Amino acid sequence: MFQGETAITIDDKGRLAIPTAFRDAVAKAGNRLVLTYNPFESGCLYLYPQPVWEKVRDQVNALPRTRKNSRLLQLKLVGAAAFLEPDGSGRVSIPASHRSAVGIDKKAVLLGMGDKFELWGEAAHHEQIRRTLGDDDLDDGLLDLQL
Repeated sequence: MFQGETAITIDDKGRLAIPTAFRDAVAKAGNRLVLTYNPFESGCLYLYPQPVWEKVRDQVNALPRTRKNSRLLQLKLVGAAAFLEPDGSGRVSIPASHRSAVGIDKKAVLLGMGDKFELWGEAAHHEQIRRTLGDDDLDDGLLDLQL
């Protein structure tokens, strides 16, 4: 289970160090991660442990390819997926194409979101945090939450 927010520095080679608090959980999940685009928000990448990713991949690939939204999900999630393995120092290399596409430079934020991580560019993360939910944003499912 991944939870929490960590400011991350991307080094000159495009590597980030997985926070030590998460390294054991990543190792237990096979020490292999899958990086792909967040299809719902710009400025963010998803980082899945491989076992979790395989379930997501299979669900997305089962969608009908004749539907435009299904193809877009398949393109952004499956087509862009990259396998990453932490090195001996717990670092993974984020491909330049992925970093460039979402605007991640030197400073980023790694969010533990339960079964996966989200890797945000610092500016995009700050923009999301500043957004608030109004009454019009709350549907019936959200109204029942005890926050």
